[in-house]
Amino acid sequence: MGSPPTHLSLVGTGMQHPPVGPTAPRETAIPRVLSLDAHGRILDWMQWQDAVCLYARGAVAWTLGDPCLTVHGGTNRFSGLQSVIELHPIVAARGHAHAKALNPSPALTNTALFARDANLCLYCGNEYSRSALTRDHVIPVSKGGRDVWENVVCACFMCNSRKGGRTPQQAGMPLLAVPYRPSWVEHLILSNRHILADQMAFLKSHLPKRPRRPV
Repeated sequence: MGSPPTHLSLVGTGMQHPPVGPTAPRETAIPRVLSLDAHGRILDWMQWQDAVCLYARGAVAWTLGDPCLTVHGGTNRFSGLQSVIELHPIVAARGHAHAKALNPSPALTNTALFARDANLCLYCGNEYSRSALTRDHVIPVSKGGRDVWENVVCACFMCNSRKGGRTPQQAGMPLLAVPYRPSWVEHLILSNRHILADQMAFLKSHLPKRPRRPV
């Protein structure tokens, strides 16, 4: 496609493909592309630069949704025409994913944990900024509890301090929701604050039949 892209213009990120969710910024954000394999199995989010490489190599099997980004590249020295690639919000690459790459276990980080619990303390039920939240082990590590999704919840500093090294039962602090390990699709939704409408609809269609969410 000539020289590398020198200009990026955004289309379709207004009324047609608005960022989804309460945290979407007012200013236009460059969306990421949802990557699939040729069978339509969900892989991960992809930066627009990586998607451009797939298009340029002819490695795109099929796409979904209306174009969301237009990338203007170099000028062909023979024709004098500038290359243009229109990226779609959902792109399936040729080939098939390895079994171990499908539905991987989401990494447990505080950012992912706080997103899972919607920034709510699962003891007092209040919502806090991320800087005011902590990772609490339901069964304390000192009592053999593990640092895994099913044993951690979002807790404010005050509740975490009050609970200390006790279980919720011992501290008289019942949990407001049962901690759970997000599916890979749930993780993708939680990890991207600028999901386009087509992407969100596709991801929601692949959520577990009974979404496990904090109440």
